[in-house]
Amino acid sequence: MNSRIYFILMAFLLATACNKKLDVPPQNSLTPDQIKSADDVKAVLAGAYSTWQNANAFGEKYNTFGELLINDGDIDWAGTFESYDDLHQNSQVTTSPEIYQVWANSYHTINAANIVLSKLGLLAADEKNQIEGEAKFFRGVTYYYLVNFFAQPYSAGSTSSNPGVPLILQPVSGYDPSRDKLPRASVEAVYTQIVSDLTDAAAKMPASNPAARATRFSALAFLSRVYLSQAKYAQAAAASNEVIQSGRFSLVSSIDKEFNNAGNSSEDIFAIQQTSQSNSGTTDFGITTFYSADPVGRGEIQITPAHLAKYEPGDERAELFYDGESISGSTGKMTSKWRDLYKSIPVIRLGEMYLTRAEANFRKGGTPVGPNSPLADVNIIRNRAGLGSLGAIANANVIVMERYRELAFEGDRFFTVKRLQLPANGHPYNFPRLILPIPQREIDLGNALPQNSGY
Repeated sequence: MNSRIYFILMAFLLATACNKKLDVPPQNSLTPDQIKSADDVKAVLAGAYSTWQNANAFGEKYNTFGELLINDGDIDWAGTFESYDDLHQNSQVTTSPEIYQVWANSYHTINAANIVLSKLGLLAADEKNQIEGEAKFFRGVTYYYLVNFFAQPYSAGSTSSNPGVPLILQPVSGYDPSRDKLPRASVEAVYTQIVSDLTDAAAKMPASNPAARATRFSALAFLSRVYLSQAKYAQAAAASNEVIQSGRFSLVSSIDKEFNNAGNSSEDIFAIQQTSQSNSGTTDFGITTFYSADPVGRGEIQITPAHLAKYEPGDERAELFYDGESISGSTGKMTSKWRDLYKSIPVIRLGEMYLTRAEANFRKGGTPVGPNSPLADVNIIRNRAGLGSLGAIANANVIVMERYRELAFEGDRFFTVKRLQLPANGHPYNFPRLILPIPQREIDLGNALPQNSGY
């Protein structure tokens, strides 16, 4: 972590002290050595939730960047922001301020987690495990997004030699070149840390928490994503099965009820909460800003006929689109998943768990993990969408296509393309421009960060 990120972190922590939703007190602007109470520690943890709400994380870019990079003709960019058009064309540049924002905001989250983990001794015994688990959940999930956006995927092999991202596991307080000029850890090392963090988080977080906060099942759900990325199908099936079998979540009755809610639905395993006072952005940034038609949003991510043609007749998911136009007057189809301002943003939900269990069980073969066959799990999702049951699954592509339709424009396609080595935009899965460059300002500071190939 370099001095630039450190100073941005301090400015951010000061700003989040005014976040009304999370009620973050002024202690959240303290440097690590000034945190002296349990309330200080909890304030920093609350600040981490705010960094994820930010447009530079789950509030927008963790979704839109992946969708634009792997658009494969399903998205038209109808906007004027050059950096977003570059992503859509796979021509992004190392000096993009938006790419740097994702990098910096992600390390803000990681540093907040590291601060919390360094101060666990200030907490009461009955709350230490929960807060440690939440901090590790933040760190593990954030590293998963960083290593996938800024490095070649796990599926590319050579995981012990392919460069990932810097692994920073201690809090930053000032800049020490001998400590903070960290190299890019290998993809394998980053994944090892991710799995370790999420496994520990699942063991230490409670089964239930207020809607805005992560739980044991949030960590297990993300572990299932990570294991899919590593082609560890038995582990992916086991993690998703535990979430399903917990009985704490249920599919909403129809897919349209999963989105644009004031709070979590029965299906949400983890979601980002928003209000009119505390949100991901409403003018130039934020998930609704780009996906929703003018005048609610900018209407600049539009859905093509090629995508709409992928739904079977009678599929209710094909009704999650509407006619609209961009702020500049370009007309097209919009997804209604991200239609309304100030609504909860589902990040990981039960529908995904059924499809993960189905695919993982199918690919691993043998006795399925859980009570259902892969066919039964796929049919649960199809039936909820108003479709008839399949009589058989000929190959894994059937499950992957069902996943594509179910999770369309929720950010999942990026990870699916990478883990299954699918072509996208006329390029192979490991095409250099299907990942982001290391921000040039990081390299210019003299850090030991080799640039990604192709930049």
